[in-house]
Amino acid sequence: MGRRKGARVLVVGEATYRWTVSHRHHVARADDGMPRCGERLAVRRDAAPGRLEIVFMGGPGRMVPDGLLHSGGVATADGYLNLHRPGAVRALLDEALARGWRPTDPNHVECDGWDLFDGAVARLRAAESVATTPP
Repeated sequence: MGRRKGARVLVVGEATYRWTVSHRHHVARADDGMPRCGERLAVRRDAAPGRLEIVFMGGPGRMVPDGLLHSGGVATADGYLNLHRPGAVRALLDEALARGWRPTDPNHVECDGWDLFDGAVARLRAAESVATTPP
C-alpha cells in the first residue's frame, strides 16, 4: 500500500493554492445496488479561511474511477479531466472563481463538479490551442 501524499501546490499569480484529490464511496446506491463512486477535489488558498470541495459523482453519462477510469479521471462523452493534473485543477479553480467562489469566504463550499465541467474543459481546450498555435 502506498503512502498518502500531502496537498499539492498551485501558484496563480500572487496566490498559492493547495489541493488534494480523493475517491469516495457513498452510502447512497445506484439503481443496480452498487455503491455510488465519486472523485473529490479539495482546494484552498494559503492564508485564507475558505475551502472549496468539487465533487464528481458517477452516473449515467458521467464516468468516474469505478473500474474503467484511473484515479482522478472524470469524463463525459464531450470531455475528460484528470484531477491529478495542475492544468485541470487550474481550469476548475478559474471556473469556480468566475462563478463566484471566494477563498476569503470563511465557509466551506461543496459544489457539483459537473456544473463546472464543461467550462473547465473549454478553458483547457482554449489553453491547449494557444499553446500549440505556431507563432
